[in-house]
Amino acid sequence: MSVWFRSVSHDLKENPALRNKLIASATLSLAAFTLAAAPVVAQAQPHRHRVLVCGASNHAKNTGTVVGAITGGLLGNAVSHGGGRTGGTIIGAGVGAVAGHQIAKSNGKRNCHYEWRRG
Repeated sequence: MSVWFRSVSHDLKENPALRNKLIASATLSLAAFTLAAAPVVAQAQPHRHRVLVCGASNHAKNTGTVVGAITGGLLGNAVSHGGGRTGGTIIGAGVGAVAGHQIAKSNGKRNCHYEWRRG
């Protein structure tokens, strides 16, 4: 053993106040290290966020679009007069497709809920 270690060891045995200061310093140093390492550990964990999950599928929206287009086309054909029936059918189909898609989309949002996801 070195002379320095024997001297410090002897001083600690002889002087309890010095020993208590050394123990307190070691404890505070360890606590400071633990607090400094805590944000690093927290950042290493995966981030969680809330996501809105709705029951409407793309299939339901597509069905609404097709049904709306057919219905709109039939109504456009019935409402238009004379030789402009083709134009009325096309405009009715376009308006019906948009309306059917929006109705299907809003009906699907009735079954929405939030989920927590990692990522």
